[in-house]
Amino acid sequence: MHNQLAGWLRWLVCVTLLACAGGCSKSSSLPALKADAVVLAFGDSLTFGTGASPETSYPSQLALQIGRKVVGDGVPGEVSADGLRRLPASLDEVQPALLVLCHGGNDFLQKKPDSEAAANIRAMIRLAQSRNISVVLIATPKPGLFPSPPDFYAEIAKELRVPVDIKILQEILTDNSKKSDLVHPNATGYKMIAARIADLLRSAGAI
Repeated sequence: MHNQLAGWLRWLVCVTLLACAGGCSKSSSLPALKADAVVLAFGDSLTFGTGASPETSYPSQLALQIGRKVVGDGVPGEVSADGLRRLPASLDEVQPALLVLCHGGNDFLQKKPDSEAAANIRAMIRLAQSRNISVVLIATPKPGLFPSPPDFYAEIAKELRVPVDIKILQEILTDNSKKSDLVHPNATGYKMIAARIADLLRSAGAI
């Protein structure tokens, strides 16, 4: 019996390792950002920096952490459909090498179908990629007692091969010391977002 159990455990370990070899991938790779590259941080109030001063918003803090110009373009209250309509003009104006996309929170607050937010976010990523602009995606949790992002963020990231951070906003919005109100970080929370994005860019080879 002991030998049978040991053999079964060895088999289970081998199967797990094989599964990881095929399905546990590193962050999607990105082209290296030149020293003079411009990054566009695009989204809603989380990108605008509601709950903190402009210099402590995550785009401002990200610029310090990665040594590149970061243009923050966040519109408080904006739903993803409006973001999709607004994005082409923003890309035209900024001409970024990289788009950091954080959208969907207001769709959830307004109880719009997840499918609408997913379609709009997918379209925004495809628009940027059609212009040879790299994309990093930040998942937004649905509000509630235990806020968590919908599965579509991870699915879109896998489909379109973009690096994604699923957990950072969930971690912040479940920690009162990192929040300015129920749905917005404070300066400390925004610094954490910037640090996580910088880490994601490093792991993807962008910086």
